[in-house]
Amino acid sequence: MTDFSVPVLAAGAVCWRLVDGKAQIMLVHRGDRADVSLPKGKLDPGETLPQTAVREIKEETGLSISLGAPLGTVEYTLPNGREKVVYYWASEVTAEAVKASTFTPNNEISRVEWATVSRARKILSYSHDLDVIDRFVERLAAGRARTFAIIVLRHGTAVPPGVWDGPDSTRPLMQRGVDQSLSIAPAIAAFAPRKLISSTAARCLATIAPLAERVALPVNPTASISQDAWEDDESHVDKVVAKRLARRRTAVLCSHGPVIPEIILEVARVTGSHADSALRRAASLSTGEYAVLHLSLEDPTQKIVAVETHGPAVG
Repeated sequence: MTDFSVPVLAAGAVCWRLVDGKAQIMLVHRGDRADVSLPKGKLDPGETLPQTAVREIKEETGLSISLGAPLGTVEYTLPNGREKVVYYWASEVTAEAVKASTFTPNNEISRVEWATVSRARKILSYSHDLDVIDRFVERLAAGRARTFAIIVLRHGTAVPPGVWDGPDSTRPLMQRGVDQSLSIAPAIAAFAPRKLISSTAARCLATIAPLAERVALPVNPTASISQDAWEDDESHVDKVVAKRLARRRTAVLCSHGPVIPEIILEVARVTGSHADSALRRAASLSTGEYAVLHLSLEDPTQKIVAVETHGPAVG
């Protein structure tokens, strides 16, 4: 039986590109509903929202995308009275991705269209889509549409210290931790990381392993973000963060509960960002959760563009 007190969750993206210096946005014409909208779709069982956004864009438009910074949510009531919440991200689409699109007209989507912002505002069928476009345009005008991310991942649930005879750094994941690592891998992959960095602890290396396999990247172990180094006052979080900002490429840092607040606060310090509720939430990750700190590609020392926190799929 459907629980109408629980909203329907969905995810999508403002897929955009620059043509002769002007932004174009991809719209979908839905033949079955005779409307024009931003591409999106419902969360499938076992998915998390970033994963849903990438999958739905692929299914509706034929585009293989990666996610940029979030653009917030829209909420509305379905004809049956149930609430629906749609999460959106920005996603700059490369010329190569457009060329490789596998889209063919079907019963749901009759065609896709790259539209200027002004045309999009005229032909979109729903006011809530216009709200999302306005958020994107504001960010574009501020020069903060192009971003990269530092993704801070806390290892999955591990065997408790009290029942482990070996060194703390060798504690393995419990089955719950293994399940968490498998669940979050496709979601983090949606942000297209280009560098994977992990504490040298076994539980961190095991947590990031499914992601490494999915994105076909090696894991770079470092004691600089390990709990042992933190406890010995020998961690080098500042150097790790400085390097990631200088590289301007999306990277994943898999670390520990006591170390993660230092990573988050160091990014905030370097970028002059206020430690607001989103950053405080990012600094208090539970096992198997991760925070995505989106930074301006143009100037990584600007204030953080957006912060989001996610965990494994529920249910």
